[in-house]
Amino acid sequence: MTKFLKTMILIGWMGCAAALLSAAPAEAADVESILAGMEQRYSGKGFSAEFFQESMLRAMQITDTAQGRLVVKRPGKMRWEYTLPDEQTIISNGESLWIHRPADNQVMVGKAPDFFGQGKGAGFLSDIRLVRKSFTVKLAPSDNDAYNRLRLVPIQPNPEIADITLSVHKDSYQVDQIVTHNEYGDETRIVLSQYQFNLEPEESLFNFVIPQGIDVVQLDQQ
Repeated sequence: MTKFLKTMILIGWMGCAAALLSAAPAEAADVESILAGMEQRYSGKGFSAEFFQESMLRAMQITDTAQGRLVVKRPGKMRWEYTLPDEQTIISNGESLWIHRPADNQVMVGKAPDFFGQGKGAGFLSDIRLVRKSFTVKLAPSDNDAYNRLRLVPIQPNPEIADITLSVHKDSYQVDQIVTHNEYGDETRIVLSQYQFNLEPEESLFNFVIPQGIDVVQLDQQ
């Protein structure tokens, strides 16, 4: 091999290395700008949205759907009001959790971090800054030009979350779809629409007064 050919090969390898080195910061910069846009979009005191949820259990080949309305108050407070297929309300004040099922005359009581902690149950929507704090975030391929896709992998291993994919609108920085997989391959997809931002929801929405005569089930005892 001539010295000239060796030099050209070396230059080629250096060029490839430079391209790889420059690609990583570019991707990081894109992720950073998306996260910053999301944090600005969700920086108000609260918001509401309609949601459609589809849950697929891989082993049992079962798919369930539900829909309703979500109300959030930063930081940590959420109210999921399911209207279909059955009425139920999941309420969190950031510390306590209530799941009220009127048809069963039942309320389940537990701790909010057990249900929404580490991004479970789309809990990061209660404070979008948790995406940056709790996950390793990378760009993912998108089949829709209007959206950026972010792939989230928990920093702390969690069997309930293998990864989460967010579809973030390029113009509004709204999170319009959340797809969560667990380590068993089960998938939960949440589609959010009809957002209303810059709300200041009443504090009473995020607490539940247990009526007399209702069946109370402690979640940590199940």
